[in-house]
Amino acid sequence: MISRESASRGESDAEVQIDARAMARAFGAAATTYDSSAQLQGEVRQELLARVTELRGEPHVVIDLGAGTGAATPLLKQMFPRALVCAVDITPSMLVRAASRIGMLDRLWPWSRRRFECVGADARRLPFADGSVDLVFSNLMLQWCDDLDTVLMEIRRVLSPQGVFLFSSFGPTTLQELRGAWAAVDGYPHVNIFVDVHDLGAALSRSGFAEPVLDIDRLVRQYADVMALLAHLKAIGARNARVQRKRGLTGRSALRRMQEAYAQIVGRAVDVPATWEVVYGCAFAARMGTRRAAGSETVIPITRIGRR
Repeated sequence: MISRESASRGESDAEVQIDARAMARAFGAAATTYDSSAQLQGEVRQELLARVTELRGEPHVVIDLGAGTGAATPLLKQMFPRALVCAVDITPSMLVRAASRIGMLDRLWPWSRRRFECVGADARRLPFADGSVDLVFSNLMLQWCDDLDTVLMEIRRVLSPQGVFLFSSFGPTTLQELRGAWAAVDGYPHVNIFVDVHDLGAALSRSGFAEPVLDIDRLVRQYADVMALLAHLKAIGARNARVQRKRGLTGRSALRRMQEAYAQIVGRAVDVPATWEVVYGCAFAARMGTRRAAGSETVIPITRIGRR
């Protein structure tokens, strides 16, 4: 899946592919620093959890997909104490921290017969039976999936007929300042490409979801300087994992030129802003027989795409 931004630059599928091993290494290295550094991710998580309360019904099985260190998993359990809640992530070291967090709560809630589970799995191959899950909750995971249709079809497969997929992801203007600064230095991709809301809505419909509802929130965060921004990205594991990235260490000269370009883009070299575009979505599992054929036209009414 290619965003409108990447398509406008003529980037091919190969150029926007994610190196899964590099991504897993980056998040694995950030397991011990993630919680203390991911304030924005925490804000998005709280907003997404608030939207869970608007859903009707009592799910029996809930998946926290891309759970990371498991910050949302116990909160989902508090919302649905009778449900089996599973933290699912591809990075073992992240799951270790999630298991530690969840194990502590298991001891606090000994009365719960259906506790938590930690499951190491790739979102493209979920180890759950067809129609066995009532709610898939996913906070800022989809942007790391280059094979978006496969992931969405897999989520649709495990959802029950009345199941719900509630998620957040980053949109294409995320880190646009950093992307522009690196573009002034060389022709290599240094920042990941993020799928835009229209492409994401179309992918949901192709994958069999009914009437996806999407809205956008654009946030701007300040950093002491560009190096502070890069340190923040490293601490949360958000490293450049594109297949076509430049290999090896970045030279001092290139780094200096990038900093100068960033300062030109934002108008200053200190207290610099960075844009984060957050896409929130909710989609319901369609009944059997309503799945659209791949390549068919998808129309999303403008009233169903919001901006805050």
